[in-house]
Amino acid sequence: MSEPVGPVRPVAAALARYAGLAGAVLLTVAGWLGGALPHVPAADSLLDIWRAPHGPAVLGCWLAGTALLVGAWWSLRWGAPSARWAYLTAGLWLLPLLAAPPLGSRDVYSYACQGWSWTHGTDPYRVGVAAAGCPWTDAVPPIWRDTPAPYGPFFVLLAGLAVLLGGGLVGAIVLLRLIAVAGVLLAALCLPGLAHAVGVPTRRAAWLALACPLVGVHLVAGAHNDAVGLGLLLFGLLVLVRRPGKPRALLVAGVLLGLAVAVKAVAVVVLPFAALAAVGGRYTVRALLRDAGWLAGGVLAALLVTSLATGLGLGWVGGLAHSGDSQQWTSPPTAVGFVVDYAGTLFGPEPHAVPVVRLVALALLAVLLAALWWWAWTALRRLGDVRQRVARLAVDRPRVALTGAGLALAATVLLAPVFHPWYATWPLALLAVATVSVARTVWFVAPCAVASCLVLPDGTNLARFTKAPGAILMTALVVTVAVWGVRAALTRRAR
Repeated sequence: MSEPVGPVRPVAAALARYAGLAGAVLLTVAGWLGGALPHVPAADSLLDIWRAPHGPAVLGCWLAGTALLVGAWWSLRWGAPSARWAYLTAGLWLLPLLAAPPLGSRDVYSYACQGWSWTHGTDPYRVGVAAAGCPWTDAVPPIWRDTPAPYGPFFVLLAGLAVLLGGGLVGAIVLLRLIAVAGVLLAALCLPGLAHAVGVPTRRAAWLALACPLVGVHLVAGAHNDAVGLGLLLFGLLVLVRRPGKPRALLVAGVLLGLAVAVKAVAVVVLPFAALAAVGGRYTVRALLRDAGWLAGGVLAALLVTSLATGLGLGWVGGLAHSGDSQQWTSPPTAVGFVVDYAGTLFGPEPHAVPVVRLVALALLAVLLAALWWWAWTALRRLGDVRQRVARLAVDRPRVALTGAGLALAATVLLAPVFHPWYATWPLALLAVATVSVARTVWFVAPCAVASCLVLPDGTNLARFTKAPGAILMTALVVTVAVWGVRAALTRRAR
């Protein structure tokens, strides 16, 4: 089933469009009353938020705006009336958020300070922004003031250019937001081609990937670098699915994917699946090595050029180790570690299980990524061995590769030591264009809807105030999913 049961009624579509617009306006108002403004520190408790100037209005606008935006997006999860309608509505929702101050996070101030550090001759991969002497350090969350940058050299270059051209903090923030908007627009341009290649209606793929509240609140208003990384990733994959096996196209796609990695390292898990999409003709080991070699050449060239151009080398890899300094139950491995610690204190000293569970989760992630790649490889080999209509084969090949990439990103986001809502936009975009079955979209749409409600306008994460109940609930969900997965596997094997 790839289409909704019936057409979307005009009244329902209009109601969703303007309810979402009202929600975006309310969130913008909440941002100006109590968003992540540089001179306003993040709250330490919900009571502090309530007692702050305009506190009740901020919480009220945030609650109502989030409910309207999430509800409107969810109501058309089966697909918008048309692709044009989906694009116009998503753009309409983004307009008020373009005028909002940074929402849901203070990371954009970290970007600005890292760019400032680099332009002033300090390696942001060696020292934090406080030690570098950034004049805007007070706007950066305390936990990130003394940690090296975990972002790739291409994004540090972009942040540095934003600082140089912006002439100050406000100008830098505006330019960083414009860079994020450019990333979202690039992603929007790539969605129709990717969806068409797989046989997914553009009106559904565009709605799920662009109208999601995570995109407006975090990628646009929050100006997260995930926007430009995701745009480059989708552009590279689009080149691959349109011209597989063509050396020049593979080099171009490799450069685009390499730039995505040079923005944020999470893009690296897509590369093995991109290698599968790069193969032209039958899937043999020789063809894989040949075409993946061209792709790898482009990736390495992009990483080498950006590293040399910025003079930063590969120091950013070391900065990734600090991304797990924050411990919140929104990361399933961290939540399980919390629960183990709670249980351990009943019988003796706290076992400090969080680091151990995180290591186990990373090992499990490696196994899952390998299994997903092997599944995609064997599926594509079978497609090549079976004589099918060319049209069917042309659709199934990119579908398998993109589905594998989307699932790999989902596994990476879920098993990472830390989870922030905007991380979900990576798997969301790929699964939106690769999932043919309408019913299956609920499995990744529902978590994104929940993630949209996790942070307040000033960047305060609600997980900070719900550590124990949140960890217990997340652990129960992990156990339930694990049991369901084992039972499903046993049932499938019995057949």
